[in-house]
Amino acid sequence: MCGIVYYTGHSQAAPILLDGLSKLEYRGYDSAGLAVRDGENKTKIVKAKGRLKALAEKTDHGHALAGTCGIGHTRWATHGEPSETNAHPHTSDDGNVVGVHNGIIENYQELKNKLLRKDYEFYSSTDTEVAVKLIDYYYKKYEHTPVDAINHAMVRIRGSYALAVMFQDYPGEIYVARKDSPMIIGMENGDCYVASDVPAILKYTRNVYYIGNLEMARLANGTVTFYNLDGDEIEKKPTQIKWDAEAAEKAGYEHLILKEIHEQPKAVRDTLNSVLKDGAIDLSSVGLTEEELQSFSQVYIVACGSAYHVGVACQYVLEDLAQLPVRVDLASEFRYRNMPLDPNGLVIVISQSGETADSLAALRLAKKKGLKTLGIVNVVGSSIAREADNVFYTLAGPEIAVATTKAYSTQLIAGYCLAVQFALVRGCISQGRYQDLISQLQCLPEQIQKILDDKERIQWFAAKQANARDVFFIGRGLDYAISLEGSLKMKEISYIHSEAYAAGELKHGTISLIEDGTFVIGVLTQSELYEKTISNMVECKSRGAYLMGLTTYGNYNIEDTASFTVYVPKTEECFATSLAVIPLQLMGYYVSVAKGLDVDKPRNLAKSVTVE
Repeated sequence: MCGIVYYTGHSQAAPILLDGLSKLEYRGYDSAGLAVRDGENKTKIVKAKGRLKALAEKTDHGHALAGTCGIGHTRWATHGEPSETNAHPHTSDDGNVVGVHNGIIENYQELKNKLLRKDYEFYSSTDTEVAVKLIDYYYKKYEHTPVDAINHAMVRIRGSYALAVMFQDYPGEIYVARKDSPMIIGMENGDCYVASDVPAILKYTRNVYYIGNLEMARLANGTVTFYNLDGDEIEKKPTQIKWDAEAAEKAGYEHLILKEIHEQPKAVRDTLNSVLKDGAIDLSSVGLTEEELQSFSQVYIVACGSAYHVGVACQYVLEDLAQLPVRVDLASEFRYRNMPLDPNGLVIVISQSGETADSLAALRLAKKKGLKTLGIVNVVGSSIAREADNVFYTLAGPEIAVATTKAYSTQLIAGYCLAVQFALVRGCISQGRYQDLISQLQCLPEQIQKILDDKERIQWFAAKQANARDVFFIGRGLDYAISLEGSLKMKEISYIHSEAYAAGELKHGTISLIEDGTFVIGVLTQSELYEKTISNMVECKSRGAYLMGLTTYGNYNIEDTASFTVYVPKTEECFATSLAVIPLQLMGYYVSVAKGLDVDKPRNLAKSVTVE
């Protein structure tokens, strides 16, 4: 969740660190801190509570801290409240070791008790301070060797971590280690960089190394040396990042999320074209053969948050088109149920970052049980991408806003392509039907653009809902899946209480919450379920609800029921999620803007959940 940036080289470190942290603030913005060292001088540490701008002001945008080696950190609080004291970096009692951390150390209290018995003192409530002082303990115990010290600490620490550490005895050097939390290393013209995510260093280098799980690295004098858990040197090859640095900037939009909403037509088109060859879906880049598609008797989809909502939508599509049983699970629950898994099943793990802690753990469980695994991820070289048997890369580009939009849309496209190909290979659809479905997929980017071109009407309506206390989204079948994501977008960026319900469940308790003025959004894209959902909306209206309808062009009789209606172009009904979600993204965005909220960085949230 937290963001880490490190630099050592020929330039002043602090401005580079602040610049990198500004690209990582989506990972946490409770507090921030810098540790900068000038040659053999003592490391200077500056921290600030709140957003990164407070730290920038405190350090004169980095100019007040001289030195060519340093670490920066922006925090999403887990252990210990947001405060200057709990902010990173943390230091050992004598200042010998300075470090930052992303992750959660599960046995920190046990380790803390051990260190207290060794006369260490603690000033913060964080698990990170424990890790730093544990490294210091082993450093002093094992003849002042950083690699050995970190190695011994890694063996003792349970949980997840990305650690970046400086030692007083080793000026101009940094040592890093990771387990389950993301970390990349960049090199350019004798300068070394470390970051939690690519955008932080993309301005400076495109040549990066992905440090593996339970591995360490030493950066010094323009070189990087990698070590395994035993302390033995290992070889790695660099990867070139192809992202455009400008893709991570606002590019004239008021907010990053609005920019990313408008990037969806391109992202959807790029993702589709990555597997579309000569008018047919080709999964060779994914690594799935026709024989494998025929052999699976069960599909398990595992994900968190919006990616889970993608899974719910894909369940309907896969079962409809491919007649294949699908089970969708929250990753945080999948791993804790001792359920029997079909040995001929395929486990699909969906994650934008490829680092989501629960999803990664679910993937490892599936592999342990011998099931085939497929990752649908956006970040090349991420943990899920490296560990899954096969990978379907979505081409959303960098997504910086905390609330996902374009990554969600590209994940849907990946799911559609899998479903259509499953259906053809398994003999569930004809060649003619197959071609028609592909044609419908190819129309989606243009149809999404059409909705975006008419966003002002949604903006006008959304501004009127800024004072809403509750919002309920209702739908049946695939429309329920759409409602789940619409509700999440509303609650996470507008802070309005919002829930999604399968419309048929209203009478089983939920309708008791409907009263005068309650805002209810009905989603109606499935023709077979249209009349039933209209009836549910009428039930809500009779109890005082204020109704908005979301349906396809042609269903104009909905205006007899709803006070406001948004129409989306007609498409194959199993692909309707890709269109219906766009107005709901815009609704959440414009309500948040009308309330004057920080829409790109909603409170208490971080972009990538790398801790459990």
